[in-house]
Amino acid sequence: MSGNSTTPGGAPVPRPFRGGLVVLSGPSGSGKTSICSALLEDPRVDLSISATTRRPRGGEQHGREYWFHDRAEFDRMVAADEFVEWAEVYGNCYGTLRRPLEAAAQRTDRLMVLDIDVQGAAQLRQRSIRHVSIFIAPPSSEVLEQRLTARKTDAPKVIAERLRWARIELEQARLYDHVLVNDDLARTIAEARALLGL
Repeated sequence: MSGNSTTPGGAPVPRPFRGGLVVLSGPSGSGKTSICSALLEDPRVDLSISATTRRPRGGEQHGREYWFHDRAEFDRMVAADEFVEWAEVYGNCYGTLRRPLEAAAQRTDRLMVLDIDVQGAAQLRQRSIRHVSIFIAPPSSEVLEQRLTARKTDAPKVIAERLRWARIELEQARLYDHVLVNDDLARTIAEARALLGL
């Protein structure tokens, strides 16, 4: 489904760097976080920073990992329509700030990466903020289950819930500009870089 073309040897054809805003989505275990980290190795690439009401953890800094706000300030920002999307998770609020995304969308010298789920991506589309969207898909449900199990970080019940949610997310993949099937991480990183002119 990707609009990316390849060379006769199968390598992706690089596009010119245009900067702007790119949205990355994909189910847990798809490799999205690793791909995002690889993109951020380029000095022209920045990560979109979310706002949260949770307290900073050891070493975290305001404006680096998150924009940290108390609940009253966060509620004021919600009322002022400063978020593209926000949600409350386990008693803490998290939100994606609108103005940095709008500013990033206009830039040609920098690229901002927004790692967001399919619901957040849908809200971004409704805002008509210009961006390129890439969905990272696993080769199959079986491979995804193997990856999640191999992590050894989640209980079987949690893995089952992640797989259920992955099926929902995969149904939304058709709404993205590009779908990259991550059956080989290095190749998928190269494809993502080529799409973005990196």
